[in-house]
Amino acid sequence: MPKDAKVAFVHAKAQPTRVKPSNYPPPFAKRVEGRTKRPLGDLFGLTNFGVNLTTLKPGTESALLHRHSKQDEFVYILEGHPTLRTDEGEWALSPGDCAGFAANGAAHHLINRTDAPVTYLEIGDRMAGDEGSYPEDDLKAAMTPDGWAFTRKDGTPY
Repeated sequence: MPKDAKVAFVHAKAQPTRVKPSNYPPPFAKRVEGRTKRPLGDLFGLTNFGVNLTTLKPGTESALLHRHSKQDEFVYILEGHPTLRTDEGEWALSPGDCAGFAANGAAHHLINRTDAPVTYLEIGDRMAGDEGSYPEDDLKAAMTPDGWAFTRKDGTPY
């Protein structure tokens, strides 16, 4: 196979985890410390949307409660029983359940409040110029050519 050729298929759980466990600044990174992501979309050269196989250890959050200004997100639960928390309420999820979050919609995240790991697919687009807002934390994010840049809500950097 040529060096720059993309693969046709992979076994998702056999793929390496993301090198940097979190992009959040140190005060927030601890909340997602038990999260591992296996970036799958990149393996196939996908550029319009990303796909991650994500696992949450017990007690771990998928992200801080957040919403995107331009990007849509979708999750599909494969294993375990996470709690979906939004700014509109909480729901217990099970394998086979899915949830979608339109840009500028409900703030959301998953929490693993069980004693077993939770594994799910997360899919999101990669629209340029996206911003993340965090209604419960002094944090905002902006997508830059180098990745996410985080500041406090007043714009001062971390």
